Amino acid sequence: MNYLSYKRLGKGRPLVLVHGYLGGQNMWRFQEDLKEDFDLIMPSLAGYGESAELTAPSTIRENAQLVFELLDHLQIETFYLLGHSMGGMIVQEMAAMKPERVEKLICFGTGSIGALPNRFETIEESRNKIKQLGIKKTRENIAKSWFVDYLSGDGYQLCLEEGAKASTQAALASLDAWDCWDGREQLKDISSPTLILWSNKDRSYDKNQQEILSQGIVNSKLEIIDGCAHNSHMEQPETINLKIKNFLL
Repeated sequence: MNYLSYKRLGKGRPLVLVHGYLGGQNMWRFQEDLKEDFDLIMPSLAGYGESAELTAPSTIRENAQLVFELLDHLQIETFYLLGHSMGGMIVQEMAAMKPERVEKLICFGTGSIGALPNRFETIEESRNKIKQLGIKKTRENIAKSWFVDYLSGDGYQLCLEEGAKASTQAALASLDAWDCWDGREQLKDISSPTLILWSNKDRSYDKNQQEILSQGIVNSKLEIIDGCAHNSHMEQPETINLKIKNFLL
């Protein structure tokens, strides 16, 4: 069986980090300092990063199942779980499917409505741009929206490097997965203590999505990062890393 490729660093309780759209395992480069406190497991989703040769599923649930299959292969039964953006949809699915395995959950820059209301552009617009302009140009434009100032720091370049590994098939399949996913009804099935992290300049997921998460997940708390956009873990990594540690330890 072909498992997802992954990077593993550190020691301590396992912390599984699931990246978002057009990402890969190296999207967590700024979180690798957490290896002093956690056993970091950072998969590349099918069709992305070092798993680019795998066919990407067109549903969120199938993506979740692939992450579980990797963890089963690694013989990791229980773990902390963090997902960003599309990865946040996947970890919600995982925590609802097998709540007994997720010790604590972090939903980061994400939401429970796959259609992404109030996103900077509709899913259909992104889909058409991939088909008309190609994945490279579309990737560049989408990644710009993830930062307050994409020219500041190394985050944007990292997004381009990781995004360049993605297949067009994966880029389109993920959009299809969002379109047909709605996680609101299963939020009640998430029993893990949950931290919801959101930045107030995020142009992908709005505040209403965060309120749905916090109201739907019983044992949850919402923390808002000021002055950052969607990829605040690259804009203010020290702040995000500290919030992760304070919640999990």
